[in-house]
Amino acid sequence: MKMTGSQILLECLKLEGVDMVFGYPGGAVINIYDDLAKSSIHHILPRHEQAAIHAADGLARATGKVGVAIATSGPGATNTITGLATAYMDSIPMVVITGQVPTSLIGNDAFQEADIVGITRPCTKHNYLVRDVRTLAETIKKAFYIARTGRPGPVLIDIPKDVQVAQTDFVYPETVELRGYKPNFSANPRQVDKALKMILDARRPLIYAGGGVTAANASALLQDVAELAQIPVTTTLMGMADMPRKHPLCLGMLGMHGTYYANMAVTQCDLLIAVGARFDDRVTGKVDAFAPHAKIIHIDIDPTSIKKNVRVDLPIVGDVRDVLSKLHGSMVQQSESVKAFAEGNSPWLEVIEGWRAAHPMAYRSSESIIKPQQVIQSLCEMADEDAIITTEVGQHQMWTAQFYDFKQPRTFLTSGGLGTMGFGLPAALGAQAAYPDRQVIDISGDGSFQMNSQELATLVQYRLPVKIAILNNNFLGMVRQWQQLFFDKCYSQTCLSSPIDFVKLAEAYGAAGLRAERPDEIQDVIRQAFAIDGPVIMEFKVAREENVLPMVPAGVGLDKMILL
Repeated sequence: MKMTGSQILLECLKLEGVDMVFGYPGGAVINIYDDLAKSSIHHILPRHEQAAIHAADGLARATGKVGVAIATSGPGATNTITGLATAYMDSIPMVVITGQVPTSLIGNDAFQEADIVGITRPCTKHNYLVRDVRTLAETIKKAFYIARTGRPGPVLIDIPKDVQVAQTDFVYPETVELRGYKPNFSANPRQVDKALKMILDARRPLIYAGGGVTAANASALLQDVAELAQIPVTTTLMGMADMPRKHPLCLGMLGMHGTYYANMAVTQCDLLIAVGARFDDRVTGKVDAFAPHAKIIHIDIDPTSIKKNVRVDLPIVGDVRDVLSKLHGSMVQQSESVKAFAEGNSPWLEVIEGWRAAHPMAYRSSESIIKPQQVIQSLCEMADEDAIITTEVGQHQMWTAQFYDFKQPRTFLTSGGLGTMGFGLPAALGAQAAYPDRQVIDISGDGSFQMNSQELATLVQYRLPVKIAILNNNFLGMVRQWQQLFFDKCYSQTCLSSPIDFVKLAEAYGAAGLRAERPDEIQDVIRQAFAIDGPVIMEFKVAREENVLPMVPAGVGLDKMILL
């Protein structure tokens, strides 16, 4: 059966299980949009291409599926870059379709032409320029395979306008083979056996879990392994929701703004088991002082991530779920030895509990000024058990990581590697579109919110009831904190001295707006917002110069924390 290129694209998306896409039309994708209007695929129109990519990213993080977005050529395509880089740094599976000028005009500086394949090469897992409609279906199949396998990531497909209108017989391959791309899903059993021996020989073991646990849908296995051997667990920002915060073995986040007890545990452990994590500089601090007494086991599906930043004593390349499953099976087989090991961990756990008691995650409360941490705690207490939380980037992001008690995986969506301001609102949009019946909350700062505030219009148009909590301190808070601590309070260009009336802004877009200015108003505002059937901005006027603590200054070890 003959189809046009745009028809082939949409048919391939349906065969890949895609029922929702985010995008922005333009001349170079007008044929795709004409066929999209007749398709069963649901399309959501954000108000900016960057937001379309973040929305597809949010859907992917919340569901584990491949997110899909569409943009036109030239500026439409270049507007996708920040979203692609965000997804690439955090290993999020996405396929982004861009239109391109006709193949005969490529390289001629045609109207709205940009070399998007060249531009996105550093921030995509792979990309394609389709020059022949006969290769389009196979290219789409390859793109989805690459996006979701191995270490996930975004893939871009650039489709010239003449390819979209050209016709060919439609054949969609069931499988594809890519030369040089053979992700290793199954771990070497001998390496797993060595790992168990190292664990049983340890006296102060610690699991360090990252976003790879979420990507592999291995959160339950991580918890099973930790409980069986009574090994404490600390997580990265990306792995935050993979271990219930109130679990007795959970130490919260490690690193620059990690808990005191997590950072001390890393510093004092004699075995560090890294699971789906890449030893980011925000985690390690000064590398020479990171886990100085520990042997390191590194489990990751991406062999290029192993030994890249720190020395590793035992590398295990494989899907995290497969590795943890094999490790758990070996533990069950050696149940007596593991039981004795778990019982022997009591002194180590007692030391950690001593650190937790001495320096709990806390803040100085106030009866007159709203503390941002109090807002986070109130949201946590009042939100649904399975609420999905997104954030922008900055102080509010770190306070959320420190004070929100996450209970389930895929409920904390945040930009970790790139640190993208403006991510949270469109990511919440994507998550809410994927789960219309679940509660979705975007926790934001007043600076970050203004990066993509136009997406309020999208929420209203599609009746997506995202609740937005703006912690408003009229500062670019995280940069201001560094200026306070390390630059003699020279607040250069971080004071947002023209306050925005976010309540009126919400109303201008057709959403609801609420404001709290005193601590005793926090819960009433949250309660009202949750009762409204639609998008709501909750503006909280918070302490202007509150800092995120603990904090590890740049260039020192994790045990050199600035404390409350």
